[in-house]
Amino acid sequence: MRAKAFFLALLGINFLILVLQIKGLSIGYNEAKILYGHFSFLRSFINLSLTFFGHNDYALRIPMIVLHMISVVLLYGISHYYVMRESDRLWIVLIYVLLPGVTSAALIVDNAGLVIATLFLFVYIYLRSGKYALVLCPFLLMIDPAFAYLFFAVAVFGIYRKEYIYSVVGSLFLLVTLRYYGIHIGGLPESRFLDALGVYAAIFSPIVFLYIFYVLYRRLMAKEWDLIWMIASSAFIVSFLLSFRQKVEVQTFAPFLLLALPLAAQTFFRTYRVRLREFRKRYKILFYSAFILLIINALAVFFNQWFYRFMHDPTHHFSYPMHVAKELSTELKKENVQCINAGSDKLQLRLRFYGISECNQYRLEDKTGGIGKKVTISYKNTPVYEVYVTKVNN
Repeated sequence: MRAKAFFLALLGINFLILVLQIKGLSIGYNEAKILYGHFSFLRSFINLSLTFFGHNDYALRIPMIVLHMISVVLLYGISHYYVMRESDRLWIVLIYVLLPGVTSAALIVDNAGLVIATLFLFVYIYLRSGKYALVLCPFLLMIDPAFAYLFFAVAVFGIYRKEYIYSVVGSLFLLVTLRYYGIHIGGLPESRFLDALGVYAAIFSPIVFLYIFYVLYRRLMAKEWDLIWMIASSAFIVSFLLSFRQKVEVQTFAPFLLLALPLAAQTFFRTYRVRLREFRKRYKILFYSAFILLIINALAVFFNQWFYRFMHDPTHHFSYPMHVAKELSTELKKENVQCINAGSDKLQLRLRFYGISECNQYRLEDKTGGIGKKVTISYKNTPVYEVYVTKVNN
């Protein structure tokens, strides 16, 4: 009961912290494309929230936080099959919520959050009920083409274990995915491998990523090939091979690698506890170094606006694409400007979410002869965006 109380407390604190981050974010261009683009399950989910809770940033992002909370609960359940101690399961969850990529997926409107939650659901049902998890495959097929890597892993797993229901279903849905969505393999042979590793390290933090890679390799050599290992390894190997020829969207593969966290925890705790206390020092150093780095990364994300004070060019800030639009729309409305020519398709689409439509009555300009009104957006008393609002005389 005590462990469950700690887990619920961790869940509640994580939810509260994420909700508090919403105020400092504006809708991004890629988020606006999802919201105003073609049909998708994620778009329908977000629009449902906007319909019930109003057209605001909280209604936009809380669905992603809810998906994140679901993934945390499912990971806690999955961890039960890999570690015995309740405290170990809590450590897995804590490390998971501190991962930079997970924090981003919990706040940003992107298919990654939906992929993680449904992937964890598939694995949880598999661990509890075996082949009944395959019932989810049609649903996964419609969510995202990235599930092709899951179907591939399921097919290989079925062949390896001689459980042909997995190989048949996995192969069938893999072929349907490739036929319906296709797959892009192109470009000239050029090594993008180091770039891909850099993105993986940024998503997982360097120490955690290196240890996950080590665990996957160790289980490969030991032939400990369960379905979870198959899924994580397949996605990583495919991204590794593609990176030799083209730029890889690592964010597509990263959710599948998250499944390796319980495997990594199982390996770490077994290796740590089998040793006498006097020989555990280097494992403690490894663990606490990784944990401290995760804390630093989390603080950098949560207090990102303070970094503008130390940057010569604000546009180089990692969160800049998620800033400015909301504050700019507020300033425009103060001037009774309800529509404008933003001069940028990306900014125009972002302003649309905040009720600023497109028209030629006003326009935004970087420079003006003094006839426009200057608008300055600042964070932590540091100007990050300046523009002039000019009325067009037709």
